[in-house]
Order: sequence, then C-alpha cells, then structure tokens
Amino acid sequence: MNRETGSEPRARTIWAAAPLLLAITTALIPSFGNAASLSVDVYAGQFASVNSFLISNGNTMVLIDAQRKSREAQKLAELIRSKHQRLTHILITHGHTDHFTGIALLHSQFPQARIVVATEAIKRDIKEYAIYMDRGGATGAEPALEPALKPRSSENPEGFDYEGIIQVLGSDTLELDGGGLLELDSGHPPTEAMHMTTVYIRSLNALFLSDLGYNHVHLWLGDDIDTARMLAWKAELLRLKAVYAPQDPRIYPGHGDPTDASVFDADVRYLDDFMRIAAGAHAAAELITEMRTLYPDYREADFFLKYSAEAQVRPGDSRT
Repeated sequence: MNRETGSEPRARTIWAAAPLLLAITTALIPSFGNAASLSVDVYAGQFASVNSFLISNGNTMVLIDAQRKSREAQKLAELIRSKHQRLTHILITHGHTDHFTGIALLHSQFPQARIVVATEAIKRDIKEYAIYMDRGGATGAEPALEPALKPRSSENPEGFDYEGIIQVLGSDTLELDGGGLLELDSGHPPTEAMHMTTVYIRSLNALFLSDLGYNHVHLWLGDDIDTARMLAWKAELLRLKAVYAPQDPRIYPGHGDPTDASVFDADVRYLDDFMRIAAGAHAAAELITEMRTLYPDYREADFFLKYSAEAQVRPGDSRT
C-alpha cells in the first residue's frame, strides 16, 4: 500500500484480479469532522470500459451501478464479498444497459440489498429500455439481454421483476448505515441519457459523474442523441465545472479512470470536435477516421465511436 501525503492523507490499494479484464482501485480518504471514514473501490469493467463504485464506511456498503455482463457482475460480487461488510443498496444512475443489467445476478447473490434509483423517471427509463431490448432492440452496439434480465410478463413469468424490485428513493440523499452521506443530483437535462443521477460525497470531496463524464474513452453519441442533446451535455459540463472545479474534487467518471476537474474541458472539447466533424462528414468512416486521429489513445473506438458515427452520419444525409 502506498500512502500519499498532504493535508488530507490518501491511501490507495491496487487489487489484482483477472489480468487485462479487470482493474480495481481502492482509494481511502479520511472523513474529517464525520463519524465515518469512507472508502471508494472502483471496479473497471472490460465491456464498454464502464465503472462501478463501491462506497464503504467499514461496516456497510453502497454500490453505484452494476455492469453490463453477468461475468463482470460476478467479479464485482466477489469484490463485494471480499470486503466482509453488508451491502445495503445498489444505486443505478441511469437507464443504459451497461449500468443496470448486472442487477439480476447481484440481486440473486445479495437479496438483502435494495436496488434503488433517485427518481421515477430513471426507473421508467430502465424498464422501457429492457422491454425495448427484449422486443428486438438488440444491435451490434447493444447485444441482446441475457435471459435473467428479460422483463417479467405473463409470457415470461420467471423474468426480472423491474417494477417490484427497483425502488425509488424519493430523496436527494442516500445515507450509509453507520455513517456517510451521498448527495444525489438528478436535475440534469437530457444529455448522454434522458435522465441521470450524479453523486457527490462531501466528506471525500468526490464527484461521481456517471455518464456525464468520460475519461480517455470515446463518448457515447449514438441511439437518439441529437445535436441539441450534445449541446445540452456541453452546457451541463461547463455548469458542473463552475460549481465543482474550485473545490478540486476527485472525479469518478462513468467510463475511464478516476481523474480531476480537467475532465470537464476534455469532454467539452471532444463534443465540439465530434459535432464539427460530423457536420461536414459525408460518411461515418470519415468521422471515425478524423476522431481517431484526434484522440488516438481513447478507448472504445470500435464500439462507442463506431456506432456513434453511424448514428450521426447516415448514407444520404445532406451535408453542407
């Protein structure tokens, strides 16, 4: 364990498991003036470079987001068990499958943990996306749901009970049993997702951006994301920068490694470049090539960038 020095000491442990498939980082920052000292474990999934976050006060834990693939949710479950603490909540930040479809496996292994969302709108997004995927929405970008995630219905009585299992908090805070507070913000406009929750932990000065933030990963700009939502995304990043950057928080993006407030400008720049190039592109391949040239070290070029470009530049589009 390496211990960093400074006004707020921080220790970090690197967990080694499933080389090249899994990266888990533990960061512990003492919580001054608070009864509980919180820690953050980052589970970095292989599929879509998507993150899950395990928040612990040493006695109980809250998980933020649940991965896309059951094999990764299983590794996440193993991390949870390794902590020898009680998991009380699984918070899903928004209704994209790479953040919620691990809930079936996690619910089966941790039935005492409440699966929660901040708002009814996010619960509705999750249910509707699951139904859409089950009724032919699967594509190369979005593989079909695994059987355990197919929605429960009269035709599929053994399916996942999205309505009964997912609960709406109805609050803008989530408190760990034994101490520690998560502040929830679900007031964001439609951006990468129609509805989204970000989390701030004041005692850690830690901001969990969900999919408003990507760090060295190509942004997802496919499906129904249009230019208006890209512009709203850019504006929301600038607003969040104005609010949080002066505090110099540790930032945990939905995709990519933990970082600092520089991620706001980096993602704004990416959106500007994508919109500019897409506006003049005559084919998706042209947009892909130029974005890969500008961002050669960004992950998910063959997934996020590919399908985003195909959604934004279609054959026959008129370009000026």
